[in-house]
Amino acid sequence: MDETTRAAFERLLTIARSDTGQSRRVADFILAWWNAMDLGGFDIADLFAVDEAIARDMATVFAYVASRPVAEYPEAYRTEIEDVIQQWRPDVWAKATEAV
Repeated sequence: MDETTRAAFERLLTIARSDTGQSRRVADFILAWWNAMDLGGFDIADLFAVDEAIARDMATVFAYVASRPVAEYPEAYRTEIEDVIQQWRPDVWAKATEAV
């Protein structure tokens, strides 16, 4: 991940681990990239419900993902993303950790 994208993604992770309406939307965006099938998708209309700076960071990350020749996931941020899953998808997290 290039530095511009990394910085944008880290800002989004910080927001997603908060507890606001914007945080929920940012979490949805991150989790859709991580595993949309199990964690849910991202409604593009949610861009209208976040501040412009947040929308720009989402666009930066989206453009980066779209430019990859093969699927790429933010594995280096697994711990932070698991925190987001625990916070915003507790039922999915409980089910996943129950199986372990």
